[in-house]
Amino acid sequence: MISYNTPLNLVLLVDDDETTNYLNKRLLSEMQIASEILVLSNGKEALEYLAKACDAVPDAAFKCPDLIFLDIKMPVMDGFTFLEEYEKRGLNMRDHMIILMLTSSASFYDLERLKNFKKVRKHFSKALTKHDVRDIMDEFFKVRK
Repeated sequence: MISYNTPLNLVLLVDDDETTNYLNKRLLSEMQIASEILVLSNGKEALEYLAKACDAVPDAAFKCPDLIFLDIKMPVMDGFTFLEEYEKRGLNMRDHMIILMLTSSASFYDLERLKNFKKVRKHFSKALTKHDVRDIMDEFFKVRK
């Protein structure tokens, strides 16, 4: 028998596009993927959140996410800069966290560059579909009984 280890505790949506965030949050909520879905508008906000939530001594008021959807192109701090800082700070040592990239226009260069980041498991076009979410849950959060 196969079941999902759901709901996940927390999914982070890191994207500056309000419409994409609205659509993705609505879809994830309807599919009951997580107990909580938090929207942050850039990589800097996400790093600040993760520093509190996923530190060696985490702040109890913050949950470390199970899944992060990260946009590549954002103001303040883009997805690539986020990933570089994430690795520098050692946050990539958290084994359970899955990072998936979201993009509206993935260039060949961007996709090649993503291969340098081991924590990035896949990329998806905006906005997510039910099919995308089912595939993500099957691939990364399936529990065999």
